[in-house]
Amino acid sequence: MNTECIQESFEFHPLDRRKVIGNFDGGRITSDAGGLLLREVEKRIRIIGRFAKCFTDYRQAARIEHSVEELVAQRVYALALGYEDLNDHDTLRHDPLLALVCDKVDPFGHQRAREQDQGKGLAGKSTLNRLELTGREASHASRYKKITIDHESVDELLVDVFLDSYRRPPKRIVLDADATDDPVHGAQEGRFFHGYYGHYCYLPLYIFCGHHLLCARLREANIDACAGTVEELQRIVAQIRKRWPKVQIVLRGDSGFCREHIMRWCEQHQVDYVLGLAKNERLIHRIEAEQAQAHAQFQASGQAARVYKDFLYQTRDSWSRRRRVIGKAEHLSKGANPRFIVTSLKDKSASSLYEDMYCSRGDMENRIKEQQLSLFADRTSCTQMRANQTRLYFSSIAYVLMHALRRLGLKHTDLANAQCDTIRLRLLKLGAQIRGTVRKLWISFSQSAPSQFLFEQVYNNLQHIPLRC
Repeated sequence: MNTECIQESFEFHPLDRRKVIGNFDGGRITSDAGGLLLREVEKRIRIIGRFAKCFTDYRQAARIEHSVEELVAQRVYALALGYEDLNDHDTLRHDPLLALVCDKVDPFGHQRAREQDQGKGLAGKSTLNRLELTGREASHASRYKKITIDHESVDELLVDVFLDSYRRPPKRIVLDADATDDPVHGAQEGRFFHGYYGHYCYLPLYIFCGHHLLCARLREANIDACAGTVEELQRIVAQIRKRWPKVQIVLRGDSGFCREHIMRWCEQHQVDYVLGLAKNERLIHRIEAEQAQAHAQFQASGQAARVYKDFLYQTRDSWSRRRRVIGKAEHLSKGANPRFIVTSLKDKSASSLYEDMYCSRGDMENRIKEQQLSLFADRTSCTQMRANQTRLYFSSIAYVLMHALRRLGLKHTDLANAQCDTIRLRLLKLGAQIRGTVRKLWISFSQSAPSQFLFEQVYNNLQHIPLRC
């Protein structure tokens, strides 16, 4: 049987006559020094600190080495820096830079109570998983898992952070609602096979306002895509109008959200809407003349042609009233492409409503992909659905933090509109050596880092924003 050992050195292809030897002996070096900028953002918006207050800690205070806020910060910062699994933290706990970012007073772990924890400034996976796996019934009498989360408080926090981002109330905001698939590969609670997506999944509901995330609700997949939308709108709209009573609110969504109960609720609560409308024979018949006109224009120019028609329409059974419908009669190289939307708005032309208002909805899909692919919102592998919802909240807070960095720190830079993974690669993944004395912590960045000027721009932008107590 061969003895397993850790390789201490690596000999690479020589350079001319010189050997090239690599060793993991560089000392306290981190690859995530850009995380210091995330810490500066946190000091100004306090998203992690406010998120930590959504947890209740039933642990014995005298036996705690990692506060709830430190544990929450460790989890959120790690997601933002690209570490999706709790297993990663058994190595990350050695990183004094991440401990510094999490505000650990002893980032090098010199003062840990147990000898086996010496040199590890952060918590390991077995401590962090209590944030996700503690049930709502936890109490001081619980044996192991004693940190429980209040989901309603997190929902309220996401809207509060959005409201706080404005200096003065806007005249109009657009709420984008959409559902997507979250594939699962185990026997998770609430999983179902979805015929449209062709696999077992969850069907989370997202609501954004521009780049701001207002709702991330994990749901079973055996439901209509719009299920629960009214309930989410009720709390979000009420919270917004409590702060901004005069703001005009517009709901935007695809045809999966064109349902009588949603439109009726909007009409009863002074919320406008622009929703996709699935085509049928009656609708297509209403724009036959416009479709023929678009066909003629296409034949004459060889370019895509579209003609709009504005009319009132009511379904035979499902709608309670007539509503304004915009029909787009379009002809492409592949043939006719009729599309329809229904709206309560009256202050815009048909073409403007479709092209400027409705088509902008597609940007929300980029935000969902950004959270799922860059911030690991699809890592819902826990057995219990409540735990998976908590994981989705951690991803959501990481997204809010990254967007705050983009909104506050990256404005007027080349990455002002960059996605999270690009920001991470260009700005956060910086090599640095960390050294500590009694009075100072020294962070020595790589002299060859290509993003030095960008780092300086972001740092200076953040210094102009006051700290939040």
